[in-house]
Amino acid sequence: MMPAIFSVDVEDWFHILDVGAPALEDWGRLPSRVEANFRRLLDLLAEAGVEVTCFFLGWVAERFPALVREAAARGHEVASHGYGHRLVYDQSPDEFYEDARRARLLLEDLSGRPVQGYRGAGFSVTQDTPWFFEKLVQAGYVYDSTVFPAARGHGGLRQDRYGPYQVRTPVGPLVEFPITVTAVGGRPMCFFGGGYLRLFPYVLVRRLTRRVLNEGRPVVFYAHPREIDPDHPRLPMNLKRRFKSYVGLRTMEGKIRRLLRDFPITSFASFLADFGASIKD
Repeated sequence: MMPAIFSVDVEDWFHILDVGAPALEDWGRLPSRVEANFRRLLDLLAEAGVEVTCFFLGWVAERFPALVREAAARGHEVASHGYGHRLVYDQSPDEFYEDARRARLLLEDLSGRPVQGYRGAGFSVTQDTPWFFEKLVQAGYVYDSTVFPAARGHGGLRQDRYGPYQVRTPVGPLVEFPITVTAVGGRPMCFFGGGYLRLFPYVLVRRLTRRVLNEGRPVVFYAHPREIDPDHPRLPMNLKRRFKSYVGLRTMEGKIRRLLRDFPITSFASFLADFGASIKD
């Protein structure tokens, strides 16, 4: 069976976008939960005997360097979530390049390993950021997993390519792993990470995961450390956004455990090593 790829976006409870969240200069004054929550996730992954991809926010890595080293020591892939958790389309090309490069160099220094992968905050590559892939190649990345190929509140790049593919840029190639969607009622929908995974019943997630894997493309699962901590602090936000941000928190750890049990799990780096030659433009 085609393996699924499991990924963790290593950020804290206050790194929620577009809700008037605290500014970067205030993050250090807030009570952090990421250290305990991420270590709990690492233990959960160890119980399942799997190695996954950890997309570290550079700010978190700088503040808690031991987490990066521990993830690498446990065999997980260390990848980049950028440094300052800014939406791609809120940055200029040069600002984006500097942020992405800064995060990669920091993570390589901490882990002692090359960092190949990137994931942008909020999956926020859009038609208005045509420079995105070129700047990632310039910043030293081999692959990306930012494209969300369906409608989304702060992003979404509608396209018909749902499996991994190569992007050709003027400065070299990049492999894109879009966030997994599958058609329901004629619409591409996500069921496989974050609020989507928290909202939908596991029996449906499992059935649709099997459908995607049987189509010959990997499912990209993603989770955040705060999502296995239902008692973490809450940010002020309207009811709609509160539902999206906090629905199903008490179900998430159980769903992750079942996914790790029910499907073959790998990291992006291992998938590239095993299947990279088959990824086409």
